[in-house]
Amino acid sequence: MTATPHHPALAMARPVAIVGGGPVGLATALGLAHHGIACVVFEEDAALSLDTKAGTVLARTLEIFHRYGVADDVLAQALRVDEIGEIDRRTQASSFPLNLGVLAQETRYPFVINLPQQDLEPILAAAIGRSGLARLHLKHRLARFDQHPDHVVLHLETPDGPRQVEAAFLLACDGGRSTVREQLGVTVDGTSLAEKYSLVDLVVDLDIENPRDYPYLAYFSDPEEWMVLVRHPHCWRFLYPLPPGVDEPSDEALKEKSLRFIGQAQNVRLLNKVVYKVHHRVASRWRDGRVFLMGDAAHLITPMWALGLNTGALDASNLPWRLSWFLRGWAGEHILDGYESEQKPLALKGSGEMAEAARLYMSKRGDAVAAMSDNNWSNAATRAMLSVRLDVAGTGSWSMVAAGTTPPLAVGDRLPDYLVHTGGGVQQRIHDVCVSRFTALYFCDVRRRPALPPNTSPALAHYAVSSWDAPLDSGLRAQTLFDPGNILRKRLGVADGTLVLVRPDHHVAAIVPITSGAAQSLYQHITGRAPGQQEAA
Repeated sequence: MTATPHHPALAMARPVAIVGGGPVGLATALGLAHHGIACVVFEEDAALSLDTKAGTVLARTLEIFHRYGVADDVLAQALRVDEIGEIDRRTQASSFPLNLGVLAQETRYPFVINLPQQDLEPILAAAIGRSGLARLHLKHRLARFDQHPDHVVLHLETPDGPRQVEAAFLLACDGGRSTVREQLGVTVDGTSLAEKYSLVDLVVDLDIENPRDYPYLAYFSDPEEWMVLVRHPHCWRFLYPLPPGVDEPSDEALKEKSLRFIGQAQNVRLLNKVVYKVHHRVASRWRDGRVFLMGDAAHLITPMWALGLNTGALDASNLPWRLSWFLRGWAGEHILDGYESEQKPLALKGSGEMAEAARLYMSKRGDAVAAMSDNNWSNAATRAMLSVRLDVAGTGSWSMVAAGTTPPLAVGDRLPDYLVHTGGGVQQRIHDVCVSRFTALYFCDVRRRPALPPNTSPALAHYAVSSWDAPLDSGLRAQTLFDPGNILRKRLGVADGTLVLVRPDHHVAAIVPITSGAAQSLYQHITGRAPGQQEAA
């Protein structure tokens, strides 16, 4: 699927600059292009990543990729996984399998996928090339930058000599050793573990030649040597810790150590390996004027439960729409502050602490992981990152953990992606209706002809959601979503007569009773602008 902007391209004197061509930087560029914002990505290396890196993409990230028009391309190259195994290494017994198929109503992606980062990045880069609004430049190293009230000047080193670029904003996706973060003088709080992790890719047939019947994503717990086993499209990946202070093992030693977890096998070849340090560190601040930190530049997270890359994807979901609203004059500058206030708690106390708890659980040093329960549905929603609740109201209330089965909708939640029927008779997921703008959903009896504002604003849309189909003479047919049996309304746990305001990133901005002008007032409170009002950014 080709990424196309939902909003028309905005005429801009300067593009938004992204430093770093990893998955977060590339996804952010696609997000900006989707919102009609011109951007340019600068990557210092001569090629995209060739190293063995992150390899599991969660359902919430796939939803973000879908919104940005690249999910189909990613899925075509990936391996889909609907069961996450929990296995005792010593007994080889499955102790707590997690079945993701229970999420089939919640999302069009009731699974996770395995795809190495070095295979994911070219797919995202190709979509950037098709976007018409984003450009990728390799062999461009950021030396320094100068910040001004209305723009940022980047000083880049290229094969053709020094280059200066003026940008509307600078987004730092340049990794754990971020040049941008260092120049800003932003401190990083947290810890680095004494032990290192080894990530080994082996070409071995565990399906037929050496059948093992392991889930394609399996966690082997053990107090001495735990392991994560991942089936990638072209290999099997083994991730395990190394004792502190030991020299880096040889290729043969890593191969043999990997096989100790599963038993000997025939025709095994080492494809890739990497040994790296593990951190739980978060930047003390994520914004300085027109400069933002994203991904590993903002947070380094223990690579458990795929929480590193996928937490960065949440950054790439949150910031692009805010920049678009500000640059279009649809929101005041305060709209930009929400990025850090919403994303930082997730990295600091959410993903980071959850990953650390999972690491201790794997080594049998923790009795349980706080995010896990005996309920498969809530575990699946949590592990797929579908249960993320952002602190959209600034009250300190946020969560990454699903509380029970299909809990009632709360402000800040991701809107469950249920099926509805449009006025034209088309069955759609609700995310495709609430696409890249604020959307007011009026849960009501459409027979009573509720007074809906017309859909004339590109920033705010209005739809009635009803278990009654809108009569053809009601004038509401095009603005009604048919919800047979009130399936969506019951899932959300809202009463008839309720207005749910959904943000461009599919998180819920407000839940209030339906009153005249309520959606417009809520929108103006959030953005500082009335729908249709535009001021120069």
